Parts: sequence; structure tokens; C-alpha cells
Amino acid sequence: MASVREAVLARRSAPKVTDVAPDDATIIELLVAAERVPDHAALRPWRVIALRGAARSRLGAALAEASGLTGDAASRLAAKPERAPLLLAIVATSTPHPKVPQWEQDAAAAGVAHLLSLLLDEAGWGVMWRTGPYTRHALVAAMHGLGANEHLLGWLYVGGVPEGARAARTGLPPAPRFSSLD
Repeated sequence: MASVREAVLARRSAPKVTDVAPDDATIIELLVAAERVPDHAALRPWRVIALRGAARSRLGAALAEASGLTGDAASRLAAKPERAPLLLAIVATSTPHPKVPQWEQDAAAAGVAHLLSLLLDEAGWGVMWRTGPYTRHALVAAMHGLGANEHLLGWLYVGGVPEGARAARTGLPPAPRFSSLD
């Protein structure tokens, strides 16, 4: 088993995945671990919704309608949720609390999403956190059945890793954004 540091350094987004995906039991098992994020007042200000099959098409339709696009542009946008066999919608749920502002609750929900993406990657699944200009549109929220106290942080697109896709990580060289004050 890799250390946390090794898992973090090995993680990479998988923009292309195969049609296999983890089942709900596997997602729940990983979510139990991901939910160990700092959570002031134990509010658990998140939930995760699995979108498979036709639910991905309904999301695509909601995105296209929210965009106001027509024709090929709407069709391309509507097809985006079909890029992976499983989308995990990350929902931030806020609870009025005198000591825990909404931004802190959103940060806890984002922490769950990030840990879940790390755990999925470490388990051998391809995963990519995706958002877009319509993530918080009312039509997209309605498609997910969100309440008045909820909003989407995005979706983890999850699927199998294509053969040969685990190449060495490339991109910007490490440059920690760090400073120290005395």
C-alpha cells in the first residue's frame, strides 16, 4: 500500500476513461474514508449522488437547456456527461450554525470530493473532477433534486483506466505556494 504522500504525488486526472466503473458498494466504502475530513461541529455538510445510465443523459439535457444553446452546440454539451460511465455529483449542504459559516461547510464538502478522487485513483479508477458554467444553474440543481440549502461543487467523472494511460505526470514543476511570517 502506498503512503498518503505517494498517493498524492501519483494522482493525475483521467480525462478519458473506459466503460467500467465501481459499484455503489465500492463508492460507499471509499466515501467512508473520504468523510474523515475536518468537519467543524460534525455537520457533515455534503452528500454524493451517483449518476449512471439515463441519469447522465438527463444531466446532459439539463446542461443544454441551461446553456440556451441550440443545434450542434447543444448536442455537444448534452453529450459531455456521457464521457464516463459514472458521475459522482458532489453536493455541498449548508446548515445555519453560529460557529461554522457556509464557506467552511463548502470547504469540508470540497475536501470530501478531493479525498474521494484520491481514493478512487489509488484504487485504480480513472477520475476527473469537472465543473462548468452551468454547474450551479437552477435547471441542473433541479435535475439532481437539490434542496434550497444545497449546491453542486461539480462531478467526479469515474471509469476504468485505458491501457497505457498511467504515464508519468507532466506539467508544471513543483513550486509550493508557501510563505512564512514571524
